Amino acid sequence: MSQNLPLVFIQSLFEKLDPDRFPARFLEALTQIQNVQRGSMWIRRGDSYVCTESIGPDNDKVKGLAVSANRPSIVGSVIETGKMKIAEAGKDPRHFKEVETDFDVKSTLILCFPLKLKDGSVYGAVQIIDTSAGGKRLNLSADYLELMEGFVTAGGIALSASLVLKEHQRQNVELKKILEEVRSPPGIVGRSKALQTVLRTAETYAGNDFPVMITGESGTGKELIAREIHRLGARRDRPFLAQNCSAIPDTLLESELFGYRKGAFTGAARDKIGLFEAAQGGTVFLDEIGDMPLGLQAKILHVLQSNEIKPLGSTEFRRVDMRILSATNRNMPRCVESGLFREDLYFRLNVLPLVMPPLRSRKDDIPLLLAHFLSRFGREPGRGPMKISPEAMGRLTEYPWPGNIREMENLVKYLLTVTLGDTILPADLTTLLDRAPEGAPTTGPGRDSSPQEEPNGSRNTDSLAGYSWEGLEREYIQSLLDTTKWNIAAASRKAGVKRSTFNARMRRLGIRKG
Repeated sequence: MSQNLPLVFIQSLFEKLDPDRFPARFLEALTQIQNVQRGSMWIRRGDSYVCTESIGPDNDKVKGLAVSANRPSIVGSVIETGKMKIAEAGKDPRHFKEVETDFDVKSTLILCFPLKLKDGSVYGAVQIIDTSAGGKRLNLSADYLELMEGFVTAGGIALSASLVLKEHQRQNVELKKILEEVRSPPGIVGRSKALQTVLRTAETYAGNDFPVMITGESGTGKELIAREIHRLGARRDRPFLAQNCSAIPDTLLESELFGYRKGAFTGAARDKIGLFEAAQGGTVFLDEIGDMPLGLQAKILHVLQSNEIKPLGSTEFRRVDMRILSATNRNMPRCVESGLFREDLYFRLNVLPLVMPPLRSRKDDIPLLLAHFLSRFGREPGRGPMKISPEAMGRLTEYPWPGNIREMENLVKYLLTVTLGDTILPADLTTLLDRAPEGAPTTGPGRDSSPQEEPNGSRNTDSLAGYSWEGLEREYIQSLLDTTKWNIAAASRKAGVKRSTFNARMRRLGIRKG
C-alpha cells in the first residue's frame, strides 16, 4: 500500500463534512487504496437495499437502484450478517448480474464491507469492485483486508454522521419555511379588479432582478406586495430584510444598512454586518424611501451602480448580491423637483413602478378583508365567530378608509373588544363614523393637499409664498398637533403617514411639546 493512501483516506473523512460530497469521497478513497475503478454504497431502506452512491464506469446505471431484501444479493448478505464478503462476479449466485447486462465494463471480483454505527449495528454496505481480467488488482491478503476493514469501520461511522447531518439540514430547511410562513404577514386578500391588476404586475416583476418602487397611500400594503414579489422570484429561498428609512435617526440608518467596523464610532465595540450584506442573495426592502436623507442617498446610488458597499470605518469595499425594492407614500416627482430626493437615484429605483390602490377604490374587497381580520383576531376561547350586520357592512363599505387597510385592522381589534354581542351593528360604528363622516373628503399621501383652485382655475398661493419648505412643513405639523391636542397618533392619521414617520419629522424639525 502506498504510504500516501491512508493519508488520502483520513483527509476524505476529516475534511469538511459535506453531506453531499462525503459518500463519493469515501468511495474514491477506498477504490484508490485497492487500485480499482468501481465502487458503490448501499443503505437499507425498509424492505430494500438502495444504492445511494456509485463511482466508476456505468455508475449512472447503478446509483438509485433498489434490490429487494427478499432476493439473494451480496449486499444483502453482508448487511444481514455484518461480515465482510468476497465474491466472484458471475459465479456467486448472490451476484445481481442482470444489472450488468448493458455494462461496457463488467465486474470480475467484488469485495463488500458492512457499514456500522458506533453501537455496531449495520445500516448498509460498501462494495469495492475489480473489473480487471481475473480480478487481479484487489489485494486480498489478510493484513491488508484487516487494515481496510478498520478504515471502513471509521468511514462508516463518519458516513452515518454525514447522513444525519444531511437529514438535519433538510429538516431545518422545512422548519425554516414553516417559521417564515408563521412569522410572515398574512397573505394579500382581495379579488377586486384593481388588486388583481397589481398582483399580475407583481408576478411579472418577480421574473427579474430590476429595482421596484412601490407607491401608494399609507396602509395600502406596500410591504406585503414587496414580500409577494420576493416570494415569487428566484431569490425566494434567500433572506427578505426590511428597513423603514424614516423610523430611525440618519446616522443610525446608515450603519443599519451598510454595517460598521469595530471602533468606527463611539460605542462600536465590535464589527456589525449591515442589511445589504446580511441579505446576500436575497432582497432588501427600503420602506419610506422618500424620507431618506440626501447624504445617504448618494451612497445608495453607489450600491445600485456597483453592487458594492463600504461599512462605516472600513477602507475596503465588499461585493453584495441583492435585489432592492423600495416604497413610499410621497409624491416622488415633486420631491425630486423640490430637491429633497436625488433625480438619478429616483430613476435607478423606479425602474419598475407599482402603484398600490387605496382601499376606497377596492370596495369589493372590503367585506373579504373584514371577514379575514375578524377571523384572524377573533379566535378567543369560549367565544363564537363575530358577524357584521348587513346595515353595518353597508356603512363600512361606503366609508372612505383614509387609513386604508391598517385603519381597518385597528378598527376590527377595537370592535372585537367593545362589541358586547356576536354581531356588529351600525351603533357600534359611531366612533368611526364620527371621526370621518360618510362621504367626507379626506387628505393623505397620494391625494393633493396643495392650495385649492379658485373657480377661474388659478391657485390661491398668497398665504404660502412667505414660507420656506421647512417652515411650511413645521407649520403644517404644528397645526395638526394643535388640532388633535397633541395626540400624535391622531395627527399622523390626519397627515396620512405612519406614526413613526410623523415622529421622525418632528425630531428633524425640533418640534417638542411645550
